Amino acid sequence: MRDIILLGFVAMCLATALRYPFIGLLTWAWITLMTPHQLAYGVYGIPLNALVAAVTVFSYILYGEITKFKLDIITLLIILFAGWLTISQNFSLNADNSAIYYDRFIKTLLFVVLCAQMITTKLRFNAMVWVLVASIGFYAAKGALFTLVTLGQYRVQGVADTVLADNNHFAIATATILPMILYLRTQVSMPIIRTGLIALFCLSIVAIIGTHSRGGFLSLIVFCGFFWLRSNQKFLILSGLVAIMVPTLIFMPAKWTERMTTITSATEDASFQGRVDAWVINYKLAEQNPVTGVGLRNSYIKSIAAVADPERADNAKAAHSIYFEILGGAGFVGLFLYLSLYAAALLVAWRLFLVGRKNNAPPWKWNFAYYAQISLSVFAVGGASTSMEMWDGYLVVIGLISALAKMTSDKVPEITGHALISSRKQNWRRSKAMTGLTS
Repeated sequence: MRDIILLGFVAMCLATALRYPFIGLLTWAWITLMTPHQLAYGVYGIPLNALVAAVTVFSYILYGEITKFKLDIITLLIILFAGWLTISQNFSLNADNSAIYYDRFIKTLLFVVLCAQMITTKLRFNAMVWVLVASIGFYAAKGALFTLVTLGQYRVQGVADTVLADNNHFAIATATILPMILYLRTQVSMPIIRTGLIALFCLSIVAIIGTHSRGGFLSLIVFCGFFWLRSNQKFLILSGLVAIMVPTLIFMPAKWTERMTTITSATEDASFQGRVDAWVINYKLAEQNPVTGVGLRNSYIKSIAAVADPERADNAKAAHSIYFEILGGAGFVGLFLYLSLYAAALLVAWRLFLVGRKNNAPPWKWNFAYYAQISLSVFAVGGASTSMEMWDGYLVVIGLISALAKMTSDKVPEITGHALISSRKQNWRRSKAMTGLTS
């Protein structure tokens, strides 16, 4: 029954997407972020997102939205980064292994580019934010209830066989959407929805704690600190966070407390040492292949890791860092482009916030820019210890910043496909008229 409902709903979305491409984009986001097909049985493992992506791209081209393409700094860096991943794949030390991850990453980057281009109105913008928050928030609320019922005795995990299956990944993803929940609360007026978003915010914090993830807990601390520093109501914010976290921490078991206290003595922790070994391996592989790297996630292969560092090769199971993952896989050039993309998104958001608030821009624009900065900052810290560079969630935030920048830059003329065609037609008519006059 669950499979029939899911397939029926996806079929309706696809039919609608054939006329309205943005519906396809929302469906693509929902399937990618929430992976509902992984919760079913008959459709388990079916690449529904590939089907939705194909229909969305087809509709995007068919209805001429591609002619409105606008190139901004974020979109340009995404394209350059994707191009460099393609070059890196061609020089991969194990092309068959890295091709799987290259294909996944390229599809994710394509989705982000489409987000940046197709989100042209406030309605579309907020719809995408709702999909992001609802997709991750569903599992966060579910995990929080599990934590409360079991009194934190067991770890909260993500959905099996997905990017967020690992408890650390799930915790960091949940921490990343916390600012987005607060942004949505500024956009709704119905008291029941505002209350529901606050409840989801509180449950998400409980879920992060319930994952027993030290990286997730650090991300939560970063969120609290960043939000407190940037807020004008510091006492009120501090009181609210304490009211949420303290009761949760009190009933968590002793093993949770013992695990969190190891953060201060990380150098003596075997798990942390394993991460250091993985970082060293990826750095040495990048030293040996500085331009293109060895191919995405080829550092996980023991024989390749042993070339860089035989003593640490046994720990070549994951890079445990978005930065070292890109460094080992795509070299120093790839890492430079990746960091440039991240920095550009943060700087654009910061500019949109400052300029928007100063020039009395619509509040929703600079409000999102404010919360987007916090979201990306949280992920930047959490991602330093996890292999989440291909997770769509934070990349969607980057795509939304790009879309917001284009919606805000009305005073700056931009070259679009439609504008270029119109300009050529006008020049042709003008030249024809001048020819008629001279003759």
